[in-house]
Amino acid sequence: MSSEGFLKEMQTIGEKFLLKLQKLPKADPVEIVSFCVVLLFIVTVLILMIIACSCCCYSCCSCDGHPDHRHRKTQVRPIAH
Repeated sequence: MSSEGFLKEMQTIGEKFLLKLQKLPKADPVEIVSFCVVLLFIVTVLILMIIACSCCCYSCCSCDGHPDHRHRKTQVRPIAH
């Protein structure tokens, strides 16, 4: 998918989301609850992705930005005689 197609798709999704938000005050309670559940799921996935990425970066790099080589796996080879 090209970047133009991706941007157009994101714009379409954003427009649908805004339209849904505008219609939400007039919606029935079931539709409001289902929208909130979907929104909560999306937010939860995004938060978990941020936590996973930050934990991964923290394990690779120390706080000052230099890589921590103590956790790197090294391959042990037998000594040739």
